[in-house]
Amino acid sequence: MSDIRGTDMYCSPEAQEEIRRRLQGFGPEGIHFLDNGNYHYVTKLFVEKIRIPFSLVLFDHHSDMQQPLIHELTSCGSWAGELLWKNPYLRQMILIGPDPKTVRELPDRMRKKAVCVSLQEAGEQTAENEIKRIDMSLPAYISIDKDVLDRYGARTNWNQGGMSVRTLERLLSGVFANQKVIGVDICGECSLQEPLREFLEDSRINQTTNRNLYSFLSGRLYSSQPS
Repeated sequence: MSDIRGTDMYCSPEAQEEIRRRLQGFGPEGIHFLDNGNYHYVTKLFVEKIRIPFSLVLFDHHSDMQQPLIHELTSCGSWAGELLWKNPYLRQMILIGPDPKTVRELPDRMRKKAVCVSLQEAGEQTAENEIKRIDMSLPAYISIDKDVLDRYGARTNWNQGGMSVRTLERLLSGVFANQKVIGVDICGECSLQEPLREFLEDSRINQTTNRNLYSFLSGRLYSSQPS
């Protein structure tokens, strides 16, 4: 899809329609790699295909529920808010790993359907109370932005959190143990504009994590599918 104009960070209505057209043959099931965080809004286009009540489990250092500067455009920082507010099948969004400041800034209307678990909170009780709000009866779609990880696990084009890959896999195991998982997507690659030496090192780290996550997820996702 690299030939589609109007997609980098902000996605125009025309570009969205073209992406939808090219995704017609692909459902939300499976594992999808979406490039860097500038294109995380593609998650919205995948979950639009889900026609049953579901929850979105979002691993992200940012809420992606901000008001876009250009209101008529979907952005990589606004797509989750649009989805939460407009998608009739999305009953709950579980946001894991955001900066606590971004959680405090969420409007009250978002908080009603969003469960926000920040690993940087001072008290574990706050996180535990939020986790108790999760409706385990809903099937889940998982979206992972690798900017939730520390720099040992990923090198992204956005500021990052401090989660280790091992912690991410432990939390993912909890989702698979308690909910039927529909599909997964992963974004958070580094910028193509980096100096070559930095780009090669960052790409090596990302590729290692991508391979490990694919192996980890496919072993659970496909083994749980009916034959």
